[in-house]
Amino acid sequence: MMWVIGFLIGTTTHTADLIVGGLDVYTGFPPGLRLFWVTLTILDPVTAVLIYLRRRSGIVLGVTVMVVDIAVNWTVFILVGGLSWFGIMSQSLFAVLTFVTARTLWLWFGQSSARGVNVNG
Repeated sequence: MMWVIGFLIGTTTHTADLIVGGLDVYTGFPPGLRLFWVTLTILDPVTAVLIYLRRRSGIVLGVTVMVVDIAVNWTVFILVGGLSWFGIMSQSLFAVLTFVTARTLWLWFGQSSARGVNVNG
């Protein structure tokens, strides 16, 4: 459930940014960064739904999103600036949570899938 909440917080944050900033959201940052952050408005809720539905693809997507997002945001934070310390730290803590729990979640989702399989054909 923490994964779903975390990715929905990301969804809310990026959606609010788009509502407030419109098409000029993240002005001042390079176009590639702006596109990446806007794309998270789609990737975060897709990840939350997949995790809610107990799909292993949600784990893969979630870990991938967090690895890339942390790498991008820490690079921007250190080299460019403009990102809040609170945002970087809370996102980093959520990333640690996803990395530490990914294997357990993977195994749990596999067990729930196996229970629904009819071995007798």
